Amino acid sequence: MEERLKKINTENNIWIIYLGIIFLSFLANYYEKDYFINKNNLSKKTYRKLNIFIFIILIIVYSYFEFDSLKSFLNTNKNKEQTRLDNLSFIATTLVLLSGIIFLYILIEDKDLIEEIAFN
Repeated sequence: MEERLKKINTENNIWIIYLGIIFLSFLANYYEKDYFINKNNLSKKTYRKLNIFIFIILIIVYSYFEFDSLKSFLNTNKNKEQTRLDNLSFIATTLVLLSGIIFLYILIEDKDLIEEIAFN
């Protein structure tokens, strides 16, 4: 139970990080809009840098959940139903981490803002 409470406290801190990401996303959208309306190249660069920073932070957060899920996945002291749910959780966290890495790659490569990047 102590381990579970520690995880909950860590997750509460992650929610604070998500609030920061939401703020940075609003700010990035402001710069993206300015670029498309006014062709302001400084706004384009700022938008890209903010989004790259956002996705680096997200990958760190996603890695935390991936590591936690991996530990649970490798734990053999559980019943059949818990094993099934751990397997599904591990697949889901792996896919979320992979999506973050792919989005970061797109942001780095897409210097002309061709692709709209959004996370949910």
